[in-house]
Amino acid sequence: MKIIKDPVHGYIEVEDFALALLDLPVLQRLRYIKQLGFSYLVYPGANHTRFEHSLGTMFLADVASRRFGLTDTEHTLVVAAALFHDIGHGPFSHASEPLMQKYLGCSHDDIEMMVEEQAGEALLAQGIDPGELCAVVKGNHSLSGIIHGDLDVDRMDYLLRDAYYTGAPYGSVDAQRLIRHLIRTSEGTVIDENGVNAAESLLIARTMMRPTVYFHHVSRIAESMFQLAILEHLDGTRKEIAWALFKMDDASCLHALQTSENPVACDLAVRLYERRLYKRALFAGSDQVNTTLFEQGVPFEKCRELARKIASGAGLMPHQVLVDIPPVPGEMSLGVRVNSRHAVVGFNEVSPRIRTLNATRREQWRLGVYTLPEYRDLVAEVSCDVLHIKKPTRQDTLFSFR
Repeated sequence: MKIIKDPVHGYIEVEDFALALLDLPVLQRLRYIKQLGFSYLVYPGANHTRFEHSLGTMFLADVASRRFGLTDTEHTLVVAAALFHDIGHGPFSHASEPLMQKYLGCSHDDIEMMVEEQAGEALLAQGIDPGELCAVVKGNHSLSGIIHGDLDVDRMDYLLRDAYYTGAPYGSVDAQRLIRHLIRTSEGTVIDENGVNAAESLLIARTMMRPTVYFHHVSRIAESMFQLAILEHLDGTRKEIAWALFKMDDASCLHALQTSENPVACDLAVRLYERRLYKRALFAGSDQVNTTLFEQGVPFEKCRELARKIASGAGLMPHQVLVDIPPVPGEMSLGVRVNSRHAVVGFNEVSPRIRTLNATRREQWRLGVYTLPEYRDLVAEVSCDVLHIKKPTRQDTLFSFR
C-alpha cells in the first residue's frame, strides 16, 4: 500500500492492486490533461488534471464500496473502474468531446479499445475483468451507480476539486457525510433523511458552478476556438489521423495545431496560446431567445453553418465568427428515495429546493456569438437577424458585458 497526499481529501491510501495499475501509460497520460479544459484562462489556478481527479474518485469509490459492504471482488472492480473512468478523455477534456463524436463516433466513456490495447493484461493480472470494468464505466453494470449516478463519487470529487483550484466558493459538498447516509438496496440507492441536506448541497453546488466555472463565457469562447482549430486541421484527413490527435495530451495537441499546415487552425491555436481570444458579440439569455428550439442544444456542424451565414452577412471570413448554442439545462432531479422515520418517499417530496434550482439553471443558459474585437457590433447586428434574437437594450448590453 502507498499513501498519496491530496489537497482535497487529505491522505489517499492506494491499495496494492491499484498501485500496480497506476503507472500504466494510459493513466499517466491523464497527468497532462487539464480537468477543466480552458478554464485556466479564467482562473489561473485551474491547472489540476484528470489524474488528480481520478485519484480522488478512486478514494471516494473506496469509501462508498466499504459503506455498501461490497465483496472483495466487487470492491476491487469499483475502485479500479473509478481509477480508469476518465482515460477516454481527449485533449482539454470536454472541449474535444464534440469532435471525438464527429470523427470517431465515441465519447469519453467508450474506453473498451484503450483498455484492451493498453491495460487488459495488467487488469487480468490483478484479477479484474477488463470487460466488466468497461461496463461499470459505461453505465451498464449493477455497480455503475457508484461512479455514474445521481449521487456518484465522480461528481462529488470534481465539484470539490474544481472549487478548490478555481477558488470559486460554490462547490462545497460534504462527500463523506453524503456517502455515510447512502443505503444500497435491491431496488436501488436510498438516502437516510439525515443526509438530505448533504444531497441538497451537491445540487446547489452543481447549479452555482455552472455559470461561474463550467459555462463561463471565456471558457466557452476558448473551447469554440479550439474546436474550430481541430475541425480545420482535420479537414479531409483519414480517421487514423483523427484518432492519433485525440490520443494526445493537451500540450501535444496544441503544438500540433500551432504547427498545422492549415492557416486557420494555426492562427486559432496561436491565439489560444497567447490568450488573444475572440470576444462576445452576443450573449443572449432565455428572455431573448425561444429556448424551445434549443432544448437539446445545436450540433457543432449546425453551429458552423449558422456562423458562416452570419459571417457572410457581415462581410467576414467564416472562421471569424463562432456560434455556441449549448443544450438548455433539463430538469435536475435525484432518482434516490429518502428513508424517513415513517416511509420511503421520493427525494423531490422532501426537498422543495429542486424546483427553485431548476428554474435558476434555465435562467443561467446563454447563447453565444463570438468574433474578433473589432467586429463585435457588426456581428451582433447580423446575428440578431439570422438567429431571430430579440435585440438587447442598452441596459442589457451593459449588464451582459461588464
